[in-house]
Amino acid sequence: MPDQTSHKPSGPAAESPAELRADARRNRERVLEAAREVFAAQGVDAPISAVARRAGVGVATLYRRFPTRSALVTAAFEDQLAECATALEEALADPDPGHGLYGLLERVCVTLITDRGFETVFLADFPEALDYDRERACAEEALSHLIQRARAAGRLREDFDPADITLLLLAVSGLAGQPPETALPAARRLLTYLFQSFQAHPPSRPGPLPPAPPMDLSGLHRPAGRP
Repeated sequence: MPDQTSHKPSGPAAESPAELRADARRNRERVLEAAREVFAAQGVDAPISAVARRAGVGVATLYRRFPTRSALVTAAFEDQLAECATALEEALADPDPGHGLYGLLERVCVTLITDRGFETVFLADFPEALDYDRERACAEEALSHLIQRARAAGRLREDFDPADITLLLLAVSGLAGQPPETALPAARRLLTYLFQSFQAHPPSRPGPLPPAPPMDLSGLHRPAGRP
């Protein structure tokens, strides 16, 4: 998707928050908050005008702060991108690759249902200028290395496939529309089930599962976010 820019001549790069007046900083934060909400709901190719309307600023004001779509997306999801990188680095540094892998998956899954921006980072197609495809490819390579180490250490079954992680993330992301008091225990129970099945040598008498969440089949027909 081509980068979207203003029709005005190109200006300087996005301003640093330290260089902005207090009111301009507030405008900047409103724009970033609106961008996270709009992009989480509609994807990062949502109209820039929708972000400006939600922030209560003009499109020209938005473009003065963020001359391109990529600049806006990068700033809006900077914390989530850093969180992804940190979680993977810590998992790779764990001397027990199985512990590192399971800890990484639990951390990612819990954050997926508590932070819509984090979900967007994982599931969205980012603008080409952000080069997120390259970053994702690097992360997938590192994750594959972690899986190989866990398998070699006897912590992961031989037929485990990286696609199993994608299945796990898709399943957990489906809980994002549920209330937190339902989504979090549901995610932890699902993770416990799956982590037991991922192990090369699951215990003959596994420990008790986390309590079942307050869910029934009626939730399958309930629009996301409704009580």
